[in-house]
Amino acid sequence: MAVAMGKCRTLAESLHSNVYFHRLECRHFLNNGPDTVEELFDRHVAKKKKTYDADEDEMLTRKRLTSTRREVLGLYRDIIRATRYFMWPDSHGVLWRDVLRANARKEFEEARFERDPEVITRLLIGGHDAVQAALDKLVEKQKQQIAKEKADHER
Repeated sequence: MAVAMGKCRTLAESLHSNVYFHRLECRHFLNNGPDTVEELFDRHVAKKKKTYDADEDEMLTRKRLTSTRREVLGLYRDIIRATRYFMWPDSHGVLWRDVLRANARKEFEEARFERDPEVITRLLIGGHDAVQAALDKLVEKQKQQIAKEKADHER
């Protein structure tokens, strides 16, 4: 404890010495410089010059990503909407709707970090084709079922 008190005393004595105040007067403080943080950044941070082409390329990239994201989300919504019609259970007693939704989610999660536009386009086209084919088969089966019920009813 005595050692700590001695250190505090020496620190206090050094603060009150004329040498300390002389050094303090020679320093340049922030408030002698720029008035705002923005001015400080403007003065000391190197600015990167942007070209028109770089801005245009960035905008095109963002538009492409945004449109691809919209297409992917649209496909996912289409799949969820289409699965509403699959209300019968499979051999394990689980509704086909739930099985199809789980598989769709798994497929989308596997392709989540894909960045190659060609692969993404192939996946989107394949997904749209698969949804359309499943709905076409469903409609065809329902037509057959209706025709069968109609024929049974007429007998």
